[in-house]
Amino acid sequence: MEEVEIPSFFVCPISLQLMKDPVTAPTGITYDRESIEKWLFSAKNRTCPVTKQPIPDCDLTPNHTLRRLIQSWCTLNAAHGIERIPTPRPPVSKSQIAKLLREAKSPDMRNKCLKRLRSIATENASNRCCMEAAGAADFLATLVKNETSTSFEVTARSLDEALAVLYHLQLSEASLKNLIGDDGVFVDSLTRIMQSGTCDSRTYAVMLLKSMVEVADIIQLSSLRMESFVEVVRLLHDQVSRKATKSALKLLIRACPTGQNRVKAVEAGAMPVLIDLLLDSCDKRQSEMILMLLDVLCRCAEGRAELLKHGAGIAIVSKRILRVSETADERCVRILLSISKYSATPIILQEMLRVGVAAKLCLVLQVEGTSKTKEKAREILKLHARAWKNSPCIPDVLLSSYPA
Repeated sequence: MEEVEIPSFFVCPISLQLMKDPVTAPTGITYDRESIEKWLFSAKNRTCPVTKQPIPDCDLTPNHTLRRLIQSWCTLNAAHGIERIPTPRPPVSKSQIAKLLREAKSPDMRNKCLKRLRSIATENASNRCCMEAAGAADFLATLVKNETSTSFEVTARSLDEALAVLYHLQLSEASLKNLIGDDGVFVDSLTRIMQSGTCDSRTYAVMLLKSMVEVADIIQLSSLRMESFVEVVRLLHDQVSRKATKSALKLLIRACPTGQNRVKAVEAGAMPVLIDLLLDSCDKRQSEMILMLLDVLCRCAEGRAELLKHGAGIAIVSKRILRVSETADERCVRILLSISKYSATPIILQEMLRVGVAAKLCLVLQVEGTSKTKEKAREILKLHARAWKNSPCIPDVLLSSYPA
């Protein structure tokens, strides 16, 4: 097949490929829609790649003249294997979104409009940007905040759809922070939904709260109420869905850098739930997240006490060493170091010896691994050498690794 040279003005400046759906930015530069949207949304840029000037509200105008020229060129070169480009679907407009939002205020039309909004949001990033600019997030948040209002009818089905649309909008950081607000009303609504909503609503509620917590500042994180921690932990316990479990773990990891929130999570019952999850977990990433969270919670006395209270707490942490990944190994050893430094009573030391902690730490020193993990393992063994070094619980083949 003969190679055909593409005219330079038919080529997208970003991808250097033939444009299929040319659009012009406010800066006057024309791009292929797929390429510029990938630049704007996937890479989270908001500037023109050529001029570096801002593109407000992701404002892109279809360049119909150039598209017709490209189509004509494709037709003329059909003999060389050039296929005609299909007519692109017209992008959604703010006026269309505004009309759907107005119609969704009617209880009779609400479910139908919400389903349509959900379909639009899942099509592409440009649609999501347009919906956000048209005020969809504020309207949907109002529906969620009024889920218990007697004067504003919101059915369980409508609530499911509203939460789904909000989540699929993949809101910007500014919009997520706006949802958090200063009054905490929206967070309280999500907490109530996690408590008594349908499985879908509970899942979307925790996924939304996770997204909000990821952009929250330290003051907003500290303002999270005990009730929210209780319901997030209950979601972990109930195992509503894999997505809910993953989001709940990420949420707690992000929310617990402060000592106050660690105590809230522990008092909400996180420790026994996490240990039970770890006992049953066969998923590498989930095991890593659980161990990361256990490590964070063991930095407070309340967390360590709850870990030691659980009959399988020390044993499962020790067992997971050299079974999951190097990341998991580091977390396990950090947990054991916290116990060794701050909670190591004679009874606990004997328990650690009995379940194989000392032997496993000696093994860590023998195998390949990160230097940080080895240093922490060596530190634990040195701390308790008097109680452990001459124990028959450590095989002779491992005893040679015991640090002097």
